[in-house]
Amino acid sequence: MRFKNWNYPKFEEGTLTKWNWVVQGKDNFKLGKNTDIGAFTYINAQKGVEIQEWVQIGSHCSIYSISTIDNKKGKVTLKKNSKIGSHSVIMPNVTVGENSIVGAFSFVNKDVPDNVIVMGVPAKIIKSI
Repeated sequence: MRFKNWNYPKFEEGTLTKWNWVVQGKDNFKLGKNTDIGAFTYINAQKGVEIQEWVQIGSHCSIYSISTIDNKKGKVTLKKNSKIGSHSVIMPNVTVGENSIVGAFSFVNKDVPDNVIVMGVPAKIIKSI
């Protein structure tokens, strides 16, 4: 089983983990069990980021609870068993639903319901699963 020996990762504010991902605002970051975060992923949790259990995040993703370009702010939630494809961007105040999949290179600026596949710029529902 992939997560048989999973341990909660150790990380410091703004410092790369041994898996080469980073969190800014770690006091507002909640990470569930059996998660997988890809290398070079940036997580801005200043306004809150919750990653529930069994979530997979590809490499080179960006998750923002604050956007300084358009001044948007808000908690990001990745619900249980969701999957985020490589190089995707999740903007502030967005929830990705349980079991949902975000295709690679997608820009998610609105909530994603449970049990769907979304992709694109901006991300749109492609299929129910």
